[in-house]
Amino acid sequence: MRISDDQRRARLVAHQLDLGAGGPAPESTVEGVVDRLVALHATDAPSVYLSVLARVPELRIEDVAAAMYDRRTLVRVLAMRRTLFVVARDMVPVVHAGASAAVGRRLRARLLKELATLPTDPPVEDAETFLAAAEEQVHDALAQHGPLTGAQLSARAPVLRTAFLPTTTKSWDVRRSLTSPLLSLLSAEGRIVRGEPTGGWASNRFLWRPVEDWLPGGIPELDEAEARVRLAQAWLEAFGPATLADLQWWTGWNLGQTRAAVAALDVREVELEGLGAGVVLGSTVLPSAPGLGSAAGHVALLPSLDPTAMGWKHRDWYLGPHREQLFDSAGNIGATVWWEGRIVGAWAVRPDGEVVSRLLEDIGTDGAAAVEAEAARIGSLLGGGGVTASFPTPLYRELRG
Repeated sequence: MRISDDQRRARLVAHQLDLGAGGPAPESTVEGVVDRLVALHATDAPSVYLSVLARVPELRIEDVAAAMYDRRTLVRVLAMRRTLFVVARDMVPVVHAGASAAVGRRLRARLLKELATLPTDPPVEDAETFLAAAEEQVHDALAQHGPLTGAQLSARAPVLRTAFLPTTTKSWDVRRSLTSPLLSLLSAEGRIVRGEPTGGWASNRFLWRPVEDWLPGGIPELDEAEARVRLAQAWLEAFGPATLADLQWWTGWNLGQTRAAVAALDVREVELEGLGAGVVLGSTVLPSAPGLGSAAGHVALLPSLDPTAMGWKHRDWYLGPHREQLFDSAGNIGATVWWEGRIVGAWAVRPDGEVVSRLLEDIGTDGAAAVEAEAARIGSLLGGGGVTASFPTPLYRELRG
C-alpha cells in the first residue's frame, strides 16, 4: 500500500488536531487530548496548556490545571529521550518501564561516576554510600515537610548542597550542586514527581512531591519488553503510518528494541511518499480519497515543542522548507502555524499578551483570515499575559520583539 503525504496530513488533522468542541466525546476532555497524543511535551510548561487549548475550543487554562493538580489524572514524568512529558496516570507504568527506567539507569551510573571521580565540596569518600544517604534525606524531607521546591529541599536535606567543583577553566565548567542531578534521577526512577508550579500557570518551577501523591503504592512494575510493545502500539495509534526510525527516535530506544516491539504487534508494511518503507497498525483506518478530505481548511496554532510538531524524526511531509526559521540549534521547534495538516508559519505571544503570527507561504485570503481568527481566540484565553518560550527560535525572536 502506498500512502501519500496528503493522506498522512489528513489523518494527522483528524486524529491529532481536530478533536472537536467540548462535550460528551472523550477526546474533547483534557485527558482525552493526552490519550490521543500519548504524551504532551512538558519541558516548556506553557506548552502543556497550549497544546490542549489548540485542539478543543471550549477548554480553558483552569481545565488543564484541574486535570493535573485537582483530579491528578495526568502526571509529569521524565521519560523518552530524557525529556519531560505529561502522560495519563494509567499510562505511567507503561511509560516508566518502557522508557523512564532506562533513563534512570543511565542517570544513576553517570551520577555515581561523577561522585567517584570529580572533586566535591565537602569531599565524598564512598559514592554508593553517599548517594544512598542523599536519597534517604530527600525521601524523609518530602515525607515530613512536602511538597517542597528544590531550594526548600536543599534546606531540609543538607546533603543536596554538596557541590561538584570545576576541573577546567572553561566558561561552562562551574560549581554546581547535587540538587538538580539527584532530583532528576529520582524523577526518572519514578520516586518523586514535579507537582504544582510555584508561580502562575506558565511557570517552569515546580513543587516536588512523592510519587505516591499521584499513584498510591507507587508505580506498578511491568516487564520492560512488554511495556515497550504497549508503548509502540500507543505511538503507532497516534502517529502511524510512520517509519521505524520515527518510532526509534521518539522513544529513544535502540534499533533492536524498536524492531522487537513492532514485531510483537499486528502491523502492515506500507510505502510512504518520499520515505519508502513504513508501518501502520493493522487496525488503522486510513483516508481512502487522494485529497485532504476533512483536513481542508483546518487551522491550528501549536505551541513550542508540541507533540505533533515533534512526533516524527522525518518531518518534511508536514514541515516543508521551514526548518531553519522554526527550530533552534538544539533541535527544538518553536510555536507553529498549521494549515491543512502542514506547517506554514510561526506565532508568538508578546509580553503584553498580544498574539502575533507570520505566514511563510501564501495560503490564500481565507487561510490568512482563519489564522488571524485563531490567534485572536488563543489570545482571549491567556488573560492578557505574555508567554515566554524556553527555547527561542530565530523567527520567534523576531515576532516577540
